[in-house]
Amino acid sequence: MAPKRALITGITGQDGSYLAELLLDQGYEVLGMVRRSSTVTFERIAHIQDRVNLVYGDLLDQASLIELLREWKPVEIYNLAAQSFVPTSFSQPVLTGEVTALGVTRILDALRIVDPSIRFYQASSSEMFGKVVEVPQTETTPLYPRSPYGVAKVYGHWITINYRESYDLHACSGMLFNHESPRRGLEFVTRKISHGVARIKLGLDSEIRLGNLEAQRDWGFAGDYVRAMWLMLQQDSPDDYVVATGETHTVREFCELAFDHVGLNWENHVIVDEKFFRPAEVDLLIGDPGKAHRQLGWKPETTFEQLVQMMVSADVDLLTGKLKPIS
Repeated sequence: MAPKRALITGITGQDGSYLAELLLDQGYEVLGMVRRSSTVTFERIAHIQDRVNLVYGDLLDQASLIELLREWKPVEIYNLAAQSFVPTSFSQPVLTGEVTALGVTRILDALRIVDPSIRFYQASSSEMFGKVVEVPQTETTPLYPRSPYGVAKVYGHWITINYRESYDLHACSGMLFNHESPRRGLEFVTRKISHGVARIKLGLDSEIRLGNLEAQRDWGFAGDYVRAMWLMLQQDSPDDYVVATGETHTVREFCELAFDHVGLNWENHVIVDEKFFRPAEVDLLIGDPGKAHRQLGWKPETTFEQLVQMMVSADVDLLTGKLKPIS
């Protein structure tokens, strides 16, 4: 029997690389969508690049998506591609909307036209909850996004539901809370901290400048979260799920654990800089993953402390030449 074929958009990102590893381990043939004009790098998938097929397509060009689906005939699509950095969404709101919102419509419509039996996963985000109206947040919590990124993700989330209900598609959304790893981009606060701590420990720097230390997030390990994505598409019926740890921690706590891991006092090295504050802040995000526990059998396996220590250790190894760079 031929292996199942899955398409991942955003395969060169953090989540795409972990998901590709998981699907390969499950015996899939993995397709990774990249843009012809793309300048992205492939460090995150370099170790598996000879095991995946890189195929051309663009979320800004529906014709390319239709052609891709007709040629390669995947049975599952995981849409992880997006303009995903929240601060950038304030400076590039139109681009964020084109890719992160309308890009979802283009790929769903391509699926509808080519083969409605393809199972579809949409990467929704805890940023959709924004100015939260209840704690913790569940699948039915009203959405109140606080950034162009969050607004775009709300559109992508609801257009997925709309296509599911209108065309009877097996389309799911994973409402993933913050998930990190050593493969996180350096622009994200968790990686900024872990990499900064490593530089300070090795005598390459003396300080880290951060924004709101009291912002609270539900942080988990990306390698755990991609397993929930896969489980959603294995269910008999499509549905939407919150994927989270159910715990919340402040940026301050992340700093404390990160510096403590290398024997340093964070207060001697962290400077609060107002230029890193968001125009509209999301203060508290904490998810209730009960539905994913019950229906998918999914639970996170990595603790917050293990995650922080993993990231700091990886950046120390990176800066001392023990690891190849991933950024």
